Amino acid sequence: MIAITSLLVTIALSLLVTRVATMTLMLTGLSREAARFQSRSAFFGVGYTTSEAESIVNHPVRRQIVMGLMLVGNIGVATVVATMMVSFIDIRTNEGWLINLSLLGSGLLLLWLISKSRWVERKLNRHIAWAIKRFTRLDARDYVAVLNLQQGYAVTETVITPNDWLAGKSLLELRLPKEGVLVLGIQRTKPDCYIGAPTAKTVILAGDTLVLYGPIDRLEELDQRRAGHTGDEAHQEACTEHSEMLYEQEELIGHSESP
Repeated sequence: MIAITSLLVTIALSLLVTRVATMTLMLTGLSREAARFQSRSAFFGVGYTTSEAESIVNHPVRRQIVMGLMLVGNIGVATVVATMMVSFIDIRTNEGWLINLSLLGSGLLLLWLISKSRWVERKLNRHIAWAIKRFTRLDARDYVAVLNLQQGYAVTETVITPNDWLAGKSLLELRLPKEGVLVLGIQRTKPDCYIGAPTAKTVILAGDTLVLYGPIDRLEELDQRRAGHTGDEAHQEACTEHSEMLYEQEELIGHSESP
């Protein structure tokens, strides 16, 4: 029983470490998917020679984060393997092996569900972003790092696929500023060019890489938003949330300015 509990705790801590590393890499400008992939690769000691990996090596802050993650990963993976061996030995030799096996399976299922929960991820991201700002001295050497540490805002990239809600619409139609999101630039593949400060008439195409600025939670949700009625509803909800936030800010400013 103790071995099973230790295994579940070790796996939970490993998931938390990779989540923190993902958020930290996002705070240096990496997209959500790229940050998640690189953090997991570094944690498990799997190297890939890609342009993303080169961007890690060539960026002093990202390189420092990944070096620490690799060190923690080597310890964590070895601990998980050792604990798993002890757990299976404990299950086989224990008379209540069926109960222990059920507890192990239930615990792993619960951890998997928690890791896939968008609600848990949003809540956790807020606390991680606050903790990074409060308890670390992340070396902000460029404008990206500075913007990312301003009260949960971030500059990140997102690649547009044909099923994305953003695809095939102009910036005027998308009304992203109503959600608190700004499009700073667009990297287009066909033709290969970069559109800096795009206009309202600029149409987002599948294959484009958008450079976005806004709240971290909103950028993550926008990256996962798909075309159709569900995407339109998510847009309306985001606009309402941003409008309410602006109203609260105005109320706060009004109270602070009143004599």
